[in-house]
Amino acid sequence: MKQITSTFSTIIVCFLVFVLINFTFPNNNTQVAHSASQVVQENQPSCDASRTVQVNGSATVKVVPDRVLIQLGVQSNGSTPNAVQDINSKAILKVIKSLQSLGIQPKDIATDWYIIEPVYESYDSLYIKGYRINNVIAVTLRDVSKVSQVTQEALEAGANQIINVEFYSSELRKYRDQARELAMKAASEKARLLASAAGSEIGCVLTINENTRSYYYGWWYGRDRNLWTQNVTQNATPTGDTGSSSGDEPISLGQISISAEVGMTFELK
Repeated sequence: MKQITSTFSTIIVCFLVFVLINFTFPNNNTQVAHSASQVVQENQPSCDASRTVQVNGSATVKVVPDRVLIQLGVQSNGSTPNAVQDINSKAILKVIKSLQSLGIQPKDIATDWYIIEPVYESYDSLYIKGYRINNVIAVTLRDVSKVSQVTQEALEAGANQIINVEFYSSELRKYRDQARELAMKAASEKARLLASAAGSEIGCVLTINENTRSYYYGWWYGRDRNLWTQNVTQNATPTGDTGSSSGDEPISLGQISISAEVGMTFELK
């Protein structure tokens, strides 16, 4: 019994000592952490934004496209809305079936634009002599070697408009990242050369801005607008392996240019 009482007394004494120490030095741990933070901040280099050099860097990555967006249309005329709709529906279904016979999946064929409008006797006349339908479908082609075959088959099936043929890459993110990295490198090299010519050198990077302008060279501005904001331009003069099966086709595959442009501000030491 005496041994139990002695053990209990020892525990009580230890607890009281612990409470006394923490009550006497309440900010000890906080002061240690604050001192460590000050040491880290003092060791970090400071950037001087009073003297700077601003530069732009751009880069282009050329790749062989592996996707094609083809926009095909059927324009039909008739004396009444019902008549022209019947004519156009039969024609566009025939075109779609011909595309599917080439192995193009239904998910890759979508109605892009459908407009029915009156046709007047003359420019100043209010007399309607008939109606016209413009029915455009967008075809995503995953086998770029079939571009000429697809357009020819569609025309033979009844399509009377080829609005646009646009090449792009399914790995756009990969190549845009490469272009950004090269653009950053170009900007850094330019800043270093400018600073050296002025008898200085560059220090910290103060700002980075990416130019997100889109480039679109073509008449069509329809359905898939994300495709036209990818900084992609077509180079119709192929170099190296283009993936094309022959060189006598009416549509040249060539290469596409995926570009990036950045603006950077450096500290000038």
